[in-house]
Amino acid sequence: MPEHVLWFEEIGMGDVPQVGGKNASLGELIQSLKARGVRVPDGFATTAAAYRTFIAANGIEPAMRSRILAYRAGDATLRETGEAIRELFLASEFPADIAESIRSHYRDLGRRAGRERLSVAVRSSATAEDLPDASFAGQQETFLNVAGDRELMDACRRCYASLFTDRAISYREVKGFDHLDVALSIGVQRMVRSDVGASGVMFSIDTDSGFPRAAVISAAWGLGETVVQGSINPDKYLVFKPLLDEAAAAEGPAAGISPIIEKTLGSKAQKMVYSRGGHARTRTVDTSDAERRAFVLADAEILTLARWAVTVEEHYGRPMDMEWARDGETGELFMVQARPETVQSLKTGSRFTLHHLLETGTVLATGAAIGDSIAQGTACVIRSAADIEKFRDGAILVTEMTDPDWVPIMKRAAGIVTDHGGPTSHAAIVSRELGVPAVVGTGNATGVLAEGLAVTLSCAEGDTGRVYAGTLAFETEEVDLGELPATRTKVMVNIASPAAAFQWWRLPADGVGLARMEFIISALIRVHPMALVHPERVTDPQEAAQIRDLTRGFADPRDYFVDTLALGIAKIAAPYHPNPVIVRLSDFKTNEYAHLVGGSAFEEAEENPMLGFRGASRYYDERYRDGFALECRALKRVRERIGFGNIIVMVPFCRTPQEADKVLAVMAENGLVRGEHGLQVYMMCEIPSNVVLAERFATRFDGFSIGSNDLTQLVLGVDRDSAQLAALFDERDEAVMAMISEAIRKAHAAGIKIGICGQGPSNHPEFAAFLVSEGIDSISLNPDSYLRTVPRIAEAEKLASGS
Repeated sequence: MPEHVLWFEEIGMGDVPQVGGKNASLGELIQSLKARGVRVPDGFATTAAAYRTFIAANGIEPAMRSRILAYRAGDATLRETGEAIRELFLASEFPADIAESIRSHYRDLGRRAGRERLSVAVRSSATAEDLPDASFAGQQETFLNVAGDRELMDACRRCYASLFTDRAISYREVKGFDHLDVALSIGVQRMVRSDVGASGVMFSIDTDSGFPRAAVISAAWGLGETVVQGSINPDKYLVFKPLLDEAAAAEGPAAGISPIIEKTLGSKAQKMVYSRGGHARTRTVDTSDAERRAFVLADAEILTLARWAVTVEEHYGRPMDMEWARDGETGELFMVQARPETVQSLKTGSRFTLHHLLETGTVLATGAAIGDSIAQGTACVIRSAADIEKFRDGAILVTEMTDPDWVPIMKRAAGIVTDHGGPTSHAAIVSRELGVPAVVGTGNATGVLAEGLAVTLSCAEGDTGRVYAGTLAFETEEVDLGELPATRTKVMVNIASPAAAFQWWRLPADGVGLARMEFIISALIRVHPMALVHPERVTDPQEAAQIRDLTRGFADPRDYFVDTLALGIAKIAAPYHPNPVIVRLSDFKTNEYAHLVGGSAFEEAEENPMLGFRGASRYYDERYRDGFALECRALKRVRERIGFGNIIVMVPFCRTPQEADKVLAVMAENGLVRGEHGLQVYMMCEIPSNVVLAERFATRFDGFSIGSNDLTQLVLGVDRDSAQLAALFDERDEAVMAMISEAIRKAHAAGIKIGICGQGPSNHPEFAAFLVSEGIDSISLNPDSYLRTVPRIAEAEKLASGS
């Protein structure tokens, strides 16, 4: 006689046919991973045999089959079919032996927890869900805060009925599962008091880019349904998994590293808590100002969850989608669910599809980019699931948020835009699975995107998705990475912003040849460094208020700069670790610095900022020295605390050897000592004096990187920003090429490396060939030109070698 109820510790992944993917996974976690420190709440599961016995004992199968056939024949609507089949379950009773077994296990679970009337979560686990190619995310119901025999049996009956919600029927039709072949197991699990704590979702792979070495954690106050449903914008944390292993194995300073590479504060406007009285078991309430301003998780908790993600992924041998909760009474973290990730892990890594906007337009809304493609269509604004029948095929679906009821129209949309939700919300998960680009968590899309408006939705510009007015031209390029030839020359990439770093992780680059610090400052920090050191000198009331708003939550405004810059650099470094990542110190001109928030209080107007107070000259000068100290603190943190020792620091626009000495001395004062902890310091070779005195500069630096834009400007005396002189600005000019040739020769004679990070090799293949012939060590390209330039470098190497 088949068993009808099993404890979680009695089941594992081999029992999916008996208890479904969700419950099998919980059993597997308890059986295999509890001993490795992964905490999972106790519970039990009913079996598929119990479900089939329930149907047989109540004699409802013929009526179920009849209703399904009528739906497929077009004689009944989806809504009518779902309601009729659910009513069959709700009007039925559990056989006495099964009911007693469920109640007996519930009482034993209460004794284990030391509580007589234990609150439990009652979850549905279909035998066709949570499989590697079908996530069935949220298709069946979960009932929270269930206590007592009567409530428990009612929730169990409703779980059975939820196998035939409209969305579940529709989803099985899409996936090709036979409705009557699928059975349902009920999971009864001790409730974690996350209603007074926190909860969220975690993936062991970056869900947007497929980058496999990052764990992504979403977190919100209260019960986790708000994160899964996408009704709030949660906190987001990224952890670089390989450095977790290094930290665990290391002794001394390395043992204290914390490889968190992103911390984004979500608005978290609401939370779900248990209801006090009434029919509903939960209710949604507004969060306090303090909760909205605070990160849900402390760093130690983020790292604990990330380690659990690695442990679970290693056990299953594949990327995983997990749910976690923190008990607000005990402070304990728990893993409450784990299932295979079903989108990025199934993609092959050999083909690379690039999407390029060919023009720009007015940005109407921005949010988290889901996917990496571009879509166009007219906006179809639908605020309620009751109105989804009004959706037009091929339109851009615009709504506040989605839940499983929306799946039937999501798959018919060209793109999706939501007001609420983060990268792990229902809208994001289903959009990835369906291959439909989405921009989620815009905050205002339903207000600014008018019904019928033609728009272009772009997820091809990093992790920020944009909705543009109008139909913009774009192109798609397909490349097979397996066809790229090997090169002797190191081929690196220039990365402008952290948002773009993960977009290009599949490129087989030898590292980052240029990460521009000023891009991180302007895009993420937005405030002049000196305005954070001396906020009292910012006299403009609007700018002072902006600074207070941006630095809210930081005891010292300077920490805002250091933390944000360090995390931005870390995110750029992660995809290329352990290859070198060359980070150039800030190289704003005075007019660019003045445009930062608070910048006008610290910058003087210059006639020619391109040749003025920029680069190395700023770092030791009293007018910027304190701001430079913040740059050094951020670099020290990302190398020694976050753990990216592969970062090389590069000094730009260094006019004389004496200036190099001053900069290196100030860096050392701020804890960045060349040679200590493996620190290498490079210099931009971009001023004629750098070439003329290359031998002397080479004694002070570990390598050179040619900046062909400024070198061309200064050799030819041509303003690189002048439209009138554009025809004269050419790095292929023989004078410029002579300088570059001399720089390469002198660097090699001095025994140091030399590369190039300017635009030239990306724009001109013949220029790349010249560099190869001169024996340059590395060429750093813009990512979108990498794929077309590598074959040309390989061909140039063949010609240079005479083969």
